[in-house]
Amino acid sequence: MNFELQLPEKFLENMKKLLGEEYQAWMDSFQEESFRGLRVNTSKIDVEEFEKISPFPLEKIPWIRNGFYLSPKISASRHPYYAAGLYYLQEPSAMTPAAYLPIEEGDRVLDLCAAPGGKATELAARLKGTGLLVANDISNSRAKGLLKNLELFGAANILVTSETPQRLVSYFQGFFDKILVDAPCSGEGMFRRDPSMKKDWLEHGPSHYAPIQREIIEQASKLLKPGGQLLYSTCTFSPEENEGTIAWLLENERAFQVVSLSDYEGFSRGRPELIEELESRKLTKEHKEQIKKCVRIYPHRMKGEGHFLALLQKEKKYSEESEISRVKARKPEICQEWEDFQRLILLPIEKMSLRLYDKKLYSLPKTLWDRNIRGLRFLRTGLYLGEVGKKRFEPSQALAMALKKEECSAVIDFSSKDQRVLRYLKGETLEVDDLTGEAPSSGWRLVCVDGQPLGWAKLVNGSLRNKYYAGWRL
Repeated sequence: MNFELQLPEKFLENMKKLLGEEYQAWMDSFQEESFRGLRVNTSKIDVEEFEKISPFPLEKIPWIRNGFYLSPKISASRHPYYAAGLYYLQEPSAMTPAAYLPIEEGDRVLDLCAAPGGKATELAARLKGTGLLVANDISNSRAKGLLKNLELFGAANILVTSETPQRLVSYFQGFFDKILVDAPCSGEGMFRRDPSMKKDWLEHGPSHYAPIQREIIEQASKLLKPGGQLLYSTCTFSPEENEGTIAWLLENERAFQVVSLSDYEGFSRGRPELIEELESRKLTKEHKEQIKKCVRIYPHRMKGEGHFLALLQKEKKYSEESEISRVKARKPEICQEWEDFQRLILLPIEKMSLRLYDKKLYSLPKTLWDRNIRGLRFLRTGLYLGEVGKKRFEPSQALAMALKKEECSAVIDFSSKDQRVLRYLKGETLEVDDLTGEAPSSGWRLVCVDGQPLGWAKLVNGSLRNKYYAGWRL
């Protein structure tokens, strides 16, 4: 297939200037299939353990510690391990931004443009249930998919919002330790994977996206605390959207410096000279050296699509966190129905964290106990525990995914080879006399596959009445 005839002529001219002698090697890469990837959810299972039980042949992605290449012939989203949240399917280069933002336990982290959740799920896993992850997407419909993926991964310490960056600043100025800005872009790096993206490029292109990116990164800089780190990324080759955005930030927000990322042999360095040529101006020597610390990923140098990354550090001397959103922490909810159900599980949930809204019970991360988020458009605060009724409590799908098998005293555990697993995921009632043993004949059960939670069911005289969330069923 002659991709040179199909790709926009102006884009090809830009790539010739960008790549020089490497242009033909880049063009040749379009004759190869794009790569698929699988990223292990390390909050549920160790990489080594997953390798032992993986139902698919895997090839390690060398620059991603928990990433593997996956054959395009494999339908990994249909396996019960996917429903158990053991992995996320993601293009290999797209795994890089979340992997290279240096998350520490207890951090307050923001994924500003988070849908559909490929990067947010990795950030949540690396927090290991500590701190707070705010995952935001301006599109409410896309944010719903983001929430599902976070809950599938078992993330409990979350706030999922659908707001503009400007609105978030009014609530969280100077609040976050780490921020990921995977900015909307012209998508040039994904043309091989999704040729239909060239239509958007022809309609908009880099000149449309660059101002949007600069507005987003400016607001992100206000959300970052002094001493915090911000990782900016795109899936485009355009210097205007990449080095140009970083040069703009360095010139307009003097609190920032570019930090070198851990090296990998396939990474290419930032190109400050491209900005000078594009904008007919000179950068300072200091800014040139900083921009060289950015990373470019090309499909002819690495087994992945095109990407750009820049890690930025904010100096400590700049303004401290705004106190505008501080409030007195609410008293804990008293909910006997929850306390009765809680005897089944060992997940430590503090009473002070409980909030009851419209008969739905939530456990908020400690960071939000004294935070005013009234008026903020959000889809989820913390872990949704379940619905409270008259003398009853119905546990949520999110709670099931946040548990480990050993954290529940009432479990039905299927083998992944048992056909009843797929029937459960379809919402069917099951006969399970062979799995109940000496257990009581009725009550809630955490349904697992090979020891990994899938959802809830009610056992009634040997029959398992399905409570798997209807919106997730196969």
